[in-house]
Formats: sequence, structure tokens, C-alpha cells
Amino acid sequence: MLATNNLCFRYQDSPVLTGLNLDFSAQAVTGLVGANGCGKSTLFMNLSGILRPQQGAVLWQGKPLEYSKRGLLALRQQVTTVFQDPDQQIFYTDIDSDIAFALRNLGVNEAEIARRVEDALTLVDAQHFRHQPIQCLSHGQKKRVAIAGALVLKARYLLLDEPTAGLDPSGRTQMIEVIRRIVGQGNHVVISSHDIDLIYEVSDAVYVMHRGEVLAEGAPGDVFSRADVMAKAGLTQPWLVKLHAQLGLPLCKTEDEFFSRMRNNSQGHTS
Repeated sequence: MLATNNLCFRYQDSPVLTGLNLDFSAQAVTGLVGANGCGKSTLFMNLSGILRPQQGAVLWQGKPLEYSKRGLLALRQQVTTVFQDPDQQIFYTDIDSDIAFALRNLGVNEAEIARRVEDALTLVDAQHFRHQPIQCLSHGQKKRVAIAGALVLKARYLLLDEPTAGLDPSGRTQMIEVIRRIVGQGNHVVISSHDIDLIYEVSDAVYVMHRGEVLAEGAPGDVFSRADVMAKAGLTQPWLVKLHAQLGLPLCKTEDEFFSRMRNNSQGHTS
């Protein structure tokens, strides 16, 4: 269980997070949205133990996080962060060595490392470029290598910071598929993103943040349908929600679902 209880954090005298009560274990994919400066990145650093709240707590396995070296090591093997810029966490020029880096530091035997690296590369669909030098990879391919480096730890929670930033449409589609595969293995994913359409499509629950507080929470369709909340948070509605709200069209979760229903409706009217 990963959650927060009345979590408050400030830099010097400036409050950044105020009284956050969040639960990331209730749903497989939880989305975090909000305008720049709302506290999403600071929250991620609190969840991974990089920062320590002045009040309240990060809860791990139902107990306040223990900030000893041992406690943080145990947390970070189960809760891993993939940053917006993959170059921040890629250190080797060959992919296999980079993905295996954390496991070798932990003293995992080489046979187990090889097995986990193989599984992680398959999960993020990186087998076809695994032997290329990392400096030759695209931004999206580097992101998948960074995710693989987190997955080899067998973390139960993956924190993704802007996973589709800088990706072309094809890369974005591949990232959505990677997220679904990760969830399919029984893991939890927390996504912080300005890509409101991504959050709507892949999330099971969403928190809308505004000035360090939660403005709204719940199912994405319910939350994003509240135009007043979205305007106050400085956000626009996902395009599928706009079609529903402004034109009365069916509220669909994905583009494929929307066009399928439109085709079925038009065929029904012509028959």
C-alpha cells in the first residue's frame, strides 16, 4: 500500500503541498494532473523518500515511511520513479549494462540478472534495439530503457513523470501499450502528466491538484466532466469529454471506442 496521510511539505516558508490524503493502491493506474507549480513533482519526491514532509506522512504498507538507509532502500526496490528526462537515469552506453546496474549493486546473481533484463526488455518492447549504443536511441526508446531499469527491480509501484513528453504519435501509442503491459502484470502505475488525454485514457482514478491541494478526485470521466473544476485548475478537458459535454455525444474512454460507436450508430440509422 502506497498512500499519504495529511502530507504537508514546504520549501523554507513556502507551502508546496498541503494536507494531502491520497491512496495509490486502490486502482491500478492513478493519474495526477495540475498546472505547472501545483506540486506534482514535489509529491513524487516525497513518495520516493527523496524529500521528507514536515507534517503528515507517506504511508508504505500501512505504516509511516521509515527514513533510515535500510527503510529507504526497501521502499525504492518497490516504488521506483522514471523521470521526464531519461538521460537523468541512464549511465551506461550499452543497454543491458544500464538496466542491470541496480541489480548488480544489490548483489543479485548474474543468472537472475540476465533473466530479469530479458523480461524487462520484452515488456517495454525494446528487444529489437537492445544492441544499439544508447546515444543512438530516440527519446522514446531511451524512455523505455529507463522504464526497463525500474522494472528489473520488480517494483510494485512505478511513478512515471511525463511519460509521453517529447514523443511523436507513434511513440505515445507505444508508451500507452507499455503502461498497459506493466499493469497487466499486477503492478500499480502513478502518472504525472500535462497530457490530459493520456491521463483520461489510461487512468482508473485521477487527482486534480491546484496550489498543493487536491481540487477533485475520482473516476476520470466524472472528474474531467466538471468544467468548473478544470477551469479552476488551469486545465482543458480531454477531447473525448468535450465531445460529450458540448455535443451530447457518448462519453467514451478511448478514440477507438468513440469511432466504433459512431460507426455503429451510423449503420443503425442507414439500415
